[in-house]
Amino acid sequence: MQEEFRILGVDPGLANSGWGIIAVQGSKLRPLAYGSISTDSKEELPLRLARIYDEFAAVILKYVPAELSIETIYHKGNPKSSLSTAQARGVALVAAARSSLVVNEYAPSAIKQAVVGTGSATKQQVQFMVRSLLELNHTPEPNHAADALAAAICHAHLRRYNGLVQEGRGLVSGTEGRG
Repeated sequence: MQEEFRILGVDPGLANSGWGIIAVQGSKLRPLAYGSISTDSKEELPLRLARIYDEFAAVILKYVPAELSIETIYHKGNPKSSLSTAQARGVALVAAARSSLVVNEYAPSAIKQAVVGTGSATKQQVQFMVRSLLELNHTPEPNHAADALAAAICHAHLRRYNGLVQEGRGLVSGTEGRG
């Protein structure tokens, strides 16, 4: 039997940072926990960032993931939003580094591609596929948690694919293997 491997997925944000932990055993994915870290816009920035760090550190300590899968910054044309997301993302990266997690970064479109099959998937499509792939009887809420689970699923899929390619069991090209 293959050993269980845990991945922490993160959808960073200053107001809401989603997180999700999945266990991977072979091709089987199992959700362990998920949630969202919310901060109050009335609080000073250092206190908000400290809260995000403390909560990510607590999640890592409780569930002991081996790797982090985190979204890169999506530049929506709003520099202030991108900056605050980058700050929250940096705090998550520090928490991962302090716990010696291997960090994997994916663009939002790459996560959507790996989970839904198209990089332009809607939030609802991502939520539906997360629910289906993790065999949940409900849609993960809030949507930041669903996005974090999607980041973890993306990494699990790519990690497994890369392992198969390294073992020589990757995709068959041309006519090799056909008979």
